Amino acid sequence: MYKSFPLYIIYHIIIVQGQEIFMEPKIGIVVCGFTQDRQFVTNPYIQSVRYSKGLPLVLPLVRSDRIIDEYVKLCDGFLFCGGGDITPLLFGEEPQNGNGKTDITVDLFQIRLMKRILASRKPVLAICRGMQILSVACGGTIWQDMSLIPGKVLNHMQQSACRSEVSHRIRIERGSRLKEYAGSCLYVNSFHHQAVNSPGKGVSVSARAQDGAIEAVEIDSHPFAIGVQWHPECMYRTSSEMRTLFHEFVAHSLRTGI
Repeated sequence: MYKSFPLYIIYHIIIVQGQEIFMEPKIGIVVCGFTQDRQFVTNPYIQSVRYSKGLPLVLPLVRSDRIIDEYVKLCDGFLFCGGGDITPLLFGEEPQNGNGKTDITVDLFQIRLMKRILASRKPVLAICRGMQILSVACGGTIWQDMSLIPGKVLNHMQQSACRSEVSHRIRIERGSRLKEYAGSCLYVNSFHHQAVNSPGKGVSVSARAQDGAIEAVEIDSHPFAIGVQWHPECMYRTSSEMRTLFHEFVAHSLRTGI
């Protein structure tokens, strides 16, 4: 159903005055948030894009629609990273017990940018909070804390010594794009206390944990719009499936840049 690009088709080669020039897709890595007065992106996101033969460009928060539009024009694909909680009012809820630290300025910037990227149909890979931003941008809702989910819920905030270690198993839905890249069962890490509740208009669930928590989503009508709740960037060196996910994302971004 979905076309998978071979991993070696990463560079676009053009000939200029008899010389081969390698074109790398420009991947906009959306800033995670603020620490004090500094905007930041953690290094594994940048490394994973670079190792996948993408050109990483960090996109800082701006309050300008014009510059957001320039971001969308500039980049061939977009990576949304993990971060803090999303302001509940932005998905139509009042704060509940367990809701953590929020920054509505970051929330509004990322939601506005996500909506424009989806409208452009350029590839987007959304990780952890990024997956939740994808859902909220499409009208979805978030469980403000895993303790609010009815029934018995796994501990989704692992306390391992290394973030590349696996925490639990997920089941990937048949017919999903993610299954094509990662198979029907996958062991993942886990660093979240919130989860997608309603995925949003046009957004389908592509993976769940054993407790039923949503672990991945995608937009069927979009060329490449995938959200995952775990952190594949931390497992890039140890998991072939995570490398495939990043390589496919970059390869699809290359197609938009040609």
